[in-house]
Amino acid sequence: MADSDAEKAANASIDMAPGPVSAIDKDAMKLAEMGYTQDMKRNFSVWSVLGVGFSLTNSWFGISAAMITGINSGGPLLIIYGIILIAIVSTGVGISLSELASALPNAGGQYFWANELAPRRYANFTSYLTGWFAWAGSVFTSASVALAMGSAMVGCYQLSHPDFLIKTWHVFLAYQMANLFCFFFNCYGKTLPKIATVTLWTSLISFAVILITVPAVAPTHQHAKFVFTTFINNTGWAQGGIAFIVGLVNTNWSFACLDCATHLAEEVHRPERMIPIAIMGTVAIGFVTSWFFSMSMFFSIVGDFSNISTSSTGVPILELFFQALGNRGGAIFLEALIIATGLGCLVASHTWQSRLCWSFARDRGLPGHRWLSKVHSSLDVPVNAHILSCVLVAIVGCLYLASLTAFNSMITACIVLLYISYSIPVCCLLLRGRCTIKPGPFWLGPLGLVSNVVLLAWTLFTLVMYSFPYARPVLASNMNYVSVVYAVVTIIMAADWLVRGRNSFRGAGERKADVRDVVEAVRLGSVS
Repeated sequence: MADSDAEKAANASIDMAPGPVSAIDKDAMKLAEMGYTQDMKRNFSVWSVLGVGFSLTNSWFGISAAMITGINSGGPLLIIYGIILIAIVSTGVGISLSELASALPNAGGQYFWANELAPRRYANFTSYLTGWFAWAGSVFTSASVALAMGSAMVGCYQLSHPDFLIKTWHVFLAYQMANLFCFFFNCYGKTLPKIATVTLWTSLISFAVILITVPAVAPTHQHAKFVFTTFINNTGWAQGGIAFIVGLVNTNWSFACLDCATHLAEEVHRPERMIPIAIMGTVAIGFVTSWFFSMSMFFSIVGDFSNISTSSTGVPILELFFQALGNRGGAIFLEALIIATGLGCLVASHTWQSRLCWSFARDRGLPGHRWLSKVHSSLDVPVNAHILSCVLVAIVGCLYLASLTAFNSMITACIVLLYISYSIPVCCLLLRGRCTIKPGPFWLGPLGLVSNVVLLAWTLFTLVMYSFPYARPVLASNMNYVSVVYAVVTIIMAADWLVRGRNSFRGAGERKADVRDVVEAVRLGSVS
């Protein structure tokens, strides 16, 4: 496809730049050709980007937090085979994201791709829609991880104090403590790559310790038939297939947020290669760890399974550890490994949501964009975007006090909203034609097309099926309010678009017009 006049001008300015070519930061120059300046330093390596990506997705941790909920809606069969199904879908999602991240590496990720690929007439609104869905999904994701941490910490205390009765406000307080604690880890840019690498190894070491210890110490083990063929339906749905789908939400949560690495594209060198490695590595490690973890834990269940699902700790995996090891100290130690892993997950989620907020704000996609788009010169992080995102997570947590059911609906929303944000640029790509864009180093041709179709089909499936009630008979206490969450997000987004966004949002046309000036600024800064 022919370059636009602005792109030709940018390329010409690069070709004619005086001074040694090696003096020019090629990554910064590629970014300038998109109309952006290099606001943050490229401190991340491929390992630290993978650390952030996997720490956030962290499939085995997700399974540990949601295992029993899934079992009530399908049993071990759901988890064991559901992981395989979601891993296949996630491979398609990962390939779709990796191709776009390789061709168009930008911290904006999906909202930037939508702006580049959509028809010019609809590009700004399409991009704006994508950005809002992605950021809302990231906030809800952080809330879900913080809740898992709050529940785990309170559960450990209850196990060590058997007479302690857990109340909603206990978990809420621990939720807010986890959110605040993890907030500080994203306040200094130079340490983030090291933190990401540490959280990656923390997760893998914790996984290995639990995987080996629990089955080795458990006095008895379940039969293979229980692990691989047992189907449990405690949902009230007469149809087993519906029960399976309702439970699949929890397994799907364990593979969510695969776009995380794409939003670090401006903090790593050669992002067109490094980001796809991080995304696909996240899927591969996530599948291996989550599947073997699930199988190991199911074999290690001691006694009646109902004792685990009704644990007074409120954390079934902790009860499983206690029954397998036979002592409270050992169970709390293993749960502490999960908590350490989960806190790393929440740190990564904060990194992700702050980059989404910052990148979207620099194109004036959010109210207060002038404040949110600033990167602190000495801390080298978008502090304002980070503060706002974490404050929103704290506010969302207040809903837990009012209704656990409504809060759980936001967890479902985080999955579907993110899938929608992936699907919009992919739809634009297919309508435009895959052959019309210049591919990056990661481009799989026909396999990429199949992956695009898988992503779109799964998004449609989740949008419909994940809106079903969690159980029957349907009551106010077990109703799935995810449609209300969609409505609230859409109303907020539509109001901002009508009042401010449609006149303020900086789309591809305005960015392309700024390319020459941005490229010149980068060139002068590089060779001075």
